[in-house]
Formats: sequence, structure tokens, C-alpha cells
Amino acid sequence: MKNITIALDAMGGDNSPHEICKGALLACKEFQDLEIILTGDEERIKPCLSKASSGVLGRVRVVHSTETVAMDDHPVTAIRKKRGSSMRLAMEMVRSGEAQGCLSAGNTGAIVAGGVLVVGRLPLIDRPALGVPLPTINRWTFLLDVGASVRSKSFNLYQYAQMGNVYSKKILGVAEPEIGLLSNGTEKIKGDEVVAEAREMLLKSSLNFKGYVEGDDVPWGRADVVVCDGFMGNVILKFGEGLMQGARSIIAEEMGQRFMPKIGMLFMVPMVKALWARFNYEKYGGTPLLGVEGTVMKAHGRSKAPAIFGALSATRNFILKDGVGQIREELG
Repeated sequence: MKNITIALDAMGGDNSPHEICKGALLACKEFQDLEIILTGDEERIKPCLSKASSGVLGRVRVVHSTETVAMDDHPVTAIRKKRGSSMRLAMEMVRSGEAQGCLSAGNTGAIVAGGVLVVGRLPLIDRPALGVPLPTINRWTFLLDVGASVRSKSFNLYQYAQMGNVYSKKILGVAEPEIGLLSNGTEKIKGDEVVAEAREMLLKSSLNFKGYVEGDDVPWGRADVVVCDGFMGNVILKFGEGLMQGARSIIAEEMGQRFMPKIGMLFMVPMVKALWARFNYEKYGGTPLLGVEGTVMKAHGRSKAPAIFGALSATRNFILKDGVGQIREELG
């Protein structure tokens, strides 16, 4: 079997490079066909690899970079001027074919800018979109855009729906994905001008469009794909993450203050662990940038090793299923 090579920005995110490298080693241990190129400061990366087995280290190499894209850097400026940055080097490897995909937990705007300026957009795609598969009550819901573009035109929302349909069908395995358009109500009169225009375009398309969905429809999984602009998508995503973290913290706090619940909780521990595992973003990791000429994945900025492992797993899966080729073919 031919190996899959992923370029990993070792300097991106709040926990780089230690947790990034740790996640890379976990992924190489799990997937025997995986090779990883770590881009970043070699002096800081090498010690993070010292305890790895020779079998794993044989599929990991380091490409030294002299610069790093900071979280507060202006995205386009950083990609254009920091040509030696770990993020840009990873993307250039995708463009050249040296790597089949890249992953970074760094500056979201710079990842999007690099996807467009370095890797390049697919023909006919006006704007790329970041999409994230969310584990909901009764299915996976693919939400996009979650931050590639703050505001979108109706045509962009229409294209997001097309790309989301391909991802849901080809990557998540949904036979006939139901598409929902996020709005402030399900009635036809709801939504602003852009959303209303997008709705009319989707009604005339061949997609399995089910109409408007509201914010509370997302966690219930009332559509396989939910389409919105990047501002609203990012708000929904961060709210969901915060809600889960907050609920977990409140349960732990209440348990610490009362004796009887502690006893009862002993019987509930397996259920609580299973619930947290089901909705824990670290398990699912990567967010694909759809609409570009190569596989570009974004990991959460706070990612630790398990989240990086999950993101590398998602990146590998996207490459194996030829996600970019599927979108190119469907939208062609």
C-alpha cells in the first residue's frame, strides 16, 4: 500500500510543538501507512521526538523553518511575507505534491489565506469554506462555513451547500444528505436578503434541500448539512464547545459540594464518560477547508495530542476518499 504523507505545522496552536509532535507520533503508531513531515523549529521539535520507537521515527521527518505565523498576525500579510513560516512550508508541500495534505492548529485566517494563495482554489469556486462534522443527537451534521469568510453572498451559501453535500455523501457516507439553510425561523418570510436569495437558488437545485433550520435544530441533527456564513457558523461552533465544557465543569462542581450525589455518581460514571466521549471535539479533530486544490485541514487552536491525532486521522481519511477530487468532479 502506498504511504500517505501529511505535512504538519508543528509550530501552530497554543500547545506547540510538544503536543503537536506527540499527536503526530500517536497517529504514526496507529496508521502504518502514514508519513508525517513536521515543519518548524528543528531545535524545539527534535527533543519532542526523542522517546519514539525507531519504527515510528522512520516515518517522521523534520523540515526546519525560520518563521512562525502568530495567532494575532494579519492572515494575508503573514502568508505573503513570512515565506519561511512553518505553516506556509506545509502548504507549499501540498502544492508541489511532496505531501498529499497539510494540517495546522494555527491562525485560522492564515490557513484560509494560504489555502487560496498557496494551494489555490478549485475552478468555479468563489470562496472556500471551513466545515466541521458535529456529533448530534441522531446523526452527524456537517456545519459550514465556520470561519473561512465572515460574510457570504447568496451564491457562496449555494456553493457551500454543494460542497457540504459532497462531503456528507462521500466522506460521512450519507446516501442522500438533507440540506438545511440556517435562518432566524423556519417560515418562508424569515431570513435576510442574502439568506432568502440562497434559499431560492437551493430550491431550484438538484440538492435534497429541506428549507430553513434554526439554531436549536443543529444539536438535534435535523439536517445532514447546515449552511451559514462564517460568522454565524463560528458562533454556533464555539457556543457548543463552551456549553459542553461548562456542563462538565458544573457537574464536577456540584459533585464536590454534596455527599449523596457522589455515591449516586459512582453508578453514572460510565454513562457520563460515554456522553463526554461522544461529544468531545478532541476525538474528531480536523476541520477541512473545502474548495481548494489540495487537502488543507484546520485543528483547534487549543489542541493537545489527542485532538491532533483525531485531526490527522480525519486528514488521512479525506485523502483516502479523494475528498478534493470528489468535490471537483461533483461541481464540475
